[in-house]
Amino acid sequence: MGQSWSSMRKHLEQENICEALKGRIQYFATRYRESHDQEGRVAIRLDGQEVFKSCFFDWCKTREQVVADLPELKKASNTYWEYWDKVHLETENRGSFEQFAFYNAFHYYQNHSIDDCLASESAIVRMFAILDKRAGKRRLQKLLPEVENQPDWLRFFYGLRMDAEGITE
Repeated sequence: MGQSWSSMRKHLEQENICEALKGRIQYFATRYRESHDQEGRVAIRLDGQEVFKSCFFDWCKTREQVVADLPELKKASNTYWEYWDKVHLETENRGSFEQFAFYNAFHYYQNHSIDDCLASESAIVRMFAILDKRAGKRRLQKLLPEVENQPDWLRFFYGLRMDAEGITE
């Protein structure tokens, strides 16, 4: 059985977060019970200010844009499910994901090594990993050349962690 949201949040904000950011990062997730599919929204706050958000409806719009922008994904896919996996990853890279993708990323993050998480295809998993206390200064310094290759929204979290640890190029 999956963890409750409060348990997930405790892991992310208190148990797994690096010391330099402890108490500064807050995760927010809600589900709109009156909506047609009971979808919700996810947000991340830094010092009380929302710095990132995503919801089901933004995800749908971005997903449709990915399908329109990248028809080559369909040609490069062997199956229907492979195609949609690629679309979902690209949508995530553009900063939109549904609430359940957030929960699935957390499950992966909790059950894999920090190295696997830092190298994950999922930008959400990489975000959890970059803020994790298991990613020490030496490991972070090795990641500096990769920051440029990260999605725009994820670079913010890489920069935040690097600044918090006093790591510069």
